[in-house]
Amino acid sequence: MCGIVAAVSHRDIVPLLVQGLQRLEYRGYDSCGVAVHADGLRRARSTERVAELMQQVSSEHLIGSTGIAHTRWATHGAPAVHNAHPHFSHGPGATSADRAGRIGLVHNGIIENHEELRAELQARGYVFASQTDTEVICHLVDSLYEGDLFEAVKAAVRRLHGAYAIAVICKDEPHRVIGARAGSPLVLGVAPQELFLASDAMALAGVTDQIVYLEEGDLVDLQLGRYWIVGKDGRPAERPVRTVQAHSGAADLGPYRHYMQKEIFEQPRAIADTLEGLEAVVPELFEGAGQPAPGEGAHRTFQQIDSVLILACGTSYYSGCTAKYWLESIAKVPTQVEIASEYRYRESVPNPNTLVVTITQSGETADTLAALRHAQSLGMRHTLTICNVATSAMVRECKLAYVTRAGVEVGVASTKAFTTQLAGLFLLTLALAQAKGRLSATEEAAHLKAMRHLPAALSAVLALEPQVIAWAEDFARKEHALFLGRGLHYPIAQEGALKLKEITYIHAEAYAAGELKHGPLALVTGEMPVVTVAPNDALLEKLKSNMQEVRARGGVLYVLADADTRIDSGDGLHVIRMPEHYGPLSPLLHVVPLQLLAYHTAIARGTDVDKPRNLAKSVTVE
Repeated sequence: MCGIVAAVSHRDIVPLLVQGLQRLEYRGYDSCGVAVHADGLRRARSTERVAELMQQVSSEHLIGSTGIAHTRWATHGAPAVHNAHPHFSHGPGATSADRAGRIGLVHNGIIENHEELRAELQARGYVFASQTDTEVICHLVDSLYEGDLFEAVKAAVRRLHGAYAIAVICKDEPHRVIGARAGSPLVLGVAPQELFLASDAMALAGVTDQIVYLEEGDLVDLQLGRYWIVGKDGRPAERPVRTVQAHSGAADLGPYRHYMQKEIFEQPRAIADTLEGLEAVVPELFEGAGQPAPGEGAHRTFQQIDSVLILACGTSYYSGCTAKYWLESIAKVPTQVEIASEYRYRESVPNPNTLVVTITQSGETADTLAALRHAQSLGMRHTLTICNVATSAMVRECKLAYVTRAGVEVGVASTKAFTTQLAGLFLLTLALAQAKGRLSATEEAAHLKAMRHLPAALSAVLALEPQVIAWAEDFARKEHALFLGRGLHYPIAQEGALKLKEITYIHAEAYAAGELKHGPLALVTGEMPVVTVAPNDALLEKLKSNMQEVRARGGVLYVLADADTRIDSGDGLHVIRMPEHYGPLSPLLHVVPLQLLAYHTAIARGTDVDKPRNLAKSVTVE
């Protein structure tokens, strides 16, 4: 969500800025733009893709050695050119050349007091050209400018309430960019003779691998050949330069039509990479991320805790819901799963012996980071993250981490990140069980054997794609669907419904199958397909009864059944037979056909699979 790239150099940096935006396209956006210092400030903006912006930049001969660029996901104001970033200041006497467009600014985040500041600035004669909260920051910086851009930005951010990462340029100060961050990520890229800012190190892939992660409240001043950072306490700050091998999101599609399809079929490899070298389950797999104090490593922490609190959003939330079943049945640890955006806004009863587990693909999800900090503020100091990005804010802020190795996930609808999260959470379950003496050597060996077999088992499930395509042809003509699951597979039904919603725009809901008779059954007709996840577990006979309730009302069932469930296709009953029953790890297998169903239904309906409307890959605003 929302990408920032900025640069100060001796050469024309417009191509680098636009290439940086292309690397961030996977996040999702609805407009884009670039501005440079070229005898004043000039810009180009578009509501089309970055490729169209590139053509516009070329036709307008936009050239400059200092500039800022942005991809926007709309929060305040509709997707429109006048709301696109970069924004320019339009102060009192905006028709005057010395006041129009003096400050240029791009922004990620949300400013909560923008209405109050807008009214104040309008009263002082500032003219607003957009409905965005971002333009408020731009005019505020302009109103405070007295010849030093750094001082103006420093004064401006003191008045901002909310989350922001900003990059600012001024027509009176060529070869200078000021950056600031609070609640939204921002990194500094260091290269010979040039400096960069970006919301994600990926934007700088191929440009520099020398990255400085700015901390909360930091301001940074970029000039030719030098930079300096001031911390939130107002004092000069030293931040380490790290070598980061960032990979571009624009990976080769190979034989695949879309990134989502490619990423679905990458899951056997992603799981194998995530579990590489796994010989035994030991707590030390969950290494220190935030430099835990002596005696507070993973093993010691796992022995101390008496409960688990999982915080996550969206798909990651459903992986946490799945893990709750594992943690309570295998590790015998009471577990609570909270939607991160809800947890921080309600009164809760903190337990200092709780292990707070955050789950996030990007490690920059604003709601999950805020929920983590809220839990820490309540005195819950035992923190661990399951995350796909080793250099992310989440990994840095949690004391312990298990970094999955899904690789770059470009498609907005998460697939391989989800299954690798489940793998990491199952390992966490086993490590907790071992630390608490609840896992015998025989049980551990059996679980590890099953985990090592996962890549082969997933490959067998992917071979079911032709059967799923046949289902998708039916679903493409529908506008509503129900998904049913029980126990461990209820969250998988929820994830399947989410995938269908995200990329096909079909309204889909998921229910615990036992709840069907408590309301949802009223929706069942021949036009409402009902997808059922049917593993051969202890709840199978109960699930069969629920399926009969659907058939008795004329509903049409689409069932993912294990081989030995004795569920066969018939009138109003379509069955795809899973290759094998996989016990506690069954959710990792059953979710794959649901991913394929959403993908092929979207293909049949002609939607934008990798960039569904209104959605973003990395949600860095609240």
